[in-house]
Amino acid sequence: MKLFAQKSTLTGSVPIPGSKSHTIRGVAVASLADGTSTLRNPLISGDTMSAVRCYRALGAEIDTSDPLEWTVAGMSGRVKPPAETIDVGNSGTTLRIAAGSAALSDGLVPITLTGDYQIQSRPIEPLLLSLSDLGARSQSLKGNGMAPISVQGRLLGGETTIECVTSQYLTSLLLACPLAKGDTRINVSLLNEPDYVQMTLDWLDKQGILYENEGFRRITIQGKQRYNPFDLPIPADFSSATFFLCAGAMLRADITLTGLDFSDSQPDKAVADFLERMGAEIRVDNQTVRIRRSSLQGIDIDMNRTPDALPAMAVVGAFAEGTTRLLNVPQARKKETDRISCMAAELGKLGVETEELPDGLIIHHSPRLKGGVQLSGHDDHRIVMALSLALMAVEEGGVIDTAEAVNVTFPEFISMMQRLGARMKLSD
Repeated sequence: MKLFAQKSTLTGSVPIPGSKSHTIRGVAVASLADGTSTLRNPLISGDTMSAVRCYRALGAEIDTSDPLEWTVAGMSGRVKPPAETIDVGNSGTTLRIAAGSAALSDGLVPITLTGDYQIQSRPIEPLLLSLSDLGARSQSLKGNGMAPISVQGRLLGGETTIECVTSQYLTSLLLACPLAKGDTRINVSLLNEPDYVQMTLDWLDKQGILYENEGFRRITIQGKQRYNPFDLPIPADFSSATFFLCAGAMLRADITLTGLDFSDSQPDKAVADFLERMGAEIRVDNQTVRIRRSSLQGIDIDMNRTPDALPAMAVVGAFAEGTTRLLNVPQARKKETDRISCMAAELGKLGVETEELPDGLIIHHSPRLKGGVQLSGHDDHRIVMALSLALMAVEEGGVIDTAEAVNVTFPEFISMMQRLGARMKLSD
């Protein structure tokens, strides 16, 4: 599919849908719990439905017939190995969290997990090694440290040291280890994106799980615990809100976003701070955020905690005076794509001057951007959405391929932008 976008003025108000990260964590916890749980206002997207299918295959009964209220009958921590391979599609979060859950089986039969071509190019070896340290047998079936993988329980506990290039490794261990036979000590030698780990710890706190966190450097988790059923709403997604916040700051716009809880641990709420530092006019009132176009100035941003915001912030940098430096985010090269390289290439087609760093991207203000161009979305949902902002800011607009990728996390993105006045449409 192709996304056609033209220069646009945005006005009005839109509600932000539920968080992908919270929805997948909620599905995992509810599936491992003893009883029936309710997730209210979950995100319905390619990634979250991958999580649903995955945990159904592991033995949970999940009813998604009501889009506003999912019910999950948990398996009391007793994972059942399916006969077939579990395909997580494009969901790296699901693959990594489910790898830990798969280690809770009885150990008689291995569980095989795989995903699409992008998933099969993303690393998972450090997590597999830690699961093996803790009593499970796990391996990359192609011997390359990537999916497809095989995991065979039972998780016993013990001690492991892990380098978390992605926070999802640690999240997987934190969700699985309370159900291990013994206590677990996790030594963390490197941790990117610590706020996502805090989101996971928030779920453990709501469950009353016992653990000790020594500044994210060492976490000790008591074994033989259990998850209880719950009835909770899913918070709105700051990662999805990023594209509307950036659009409001850089386009002819006056928009209001509703449902955003800044007390939540989601790291991408920091995007509002980034934009304010650049000069954007942002007003936060309760769970409502209003943002209007402003004169923006380039700044330096440490993006280690917010790698998913890099594509959108790179576009904003192209419209800010001076130079914007997005720094300390090496993990952005190991997402669905190498987002640093891909954004440099696509912005270059628009006439934006950029410089790639090993762990970041430098963007120079570009007053004469080209319109009428064809861009590649690289099958990456966040790149597609970010590039659409750029096309709405330039004369003659342009077109982006692989636009169907937005369904991975934000199927409503185009329709919500259209409600605000965006001149964009999908076409074969």
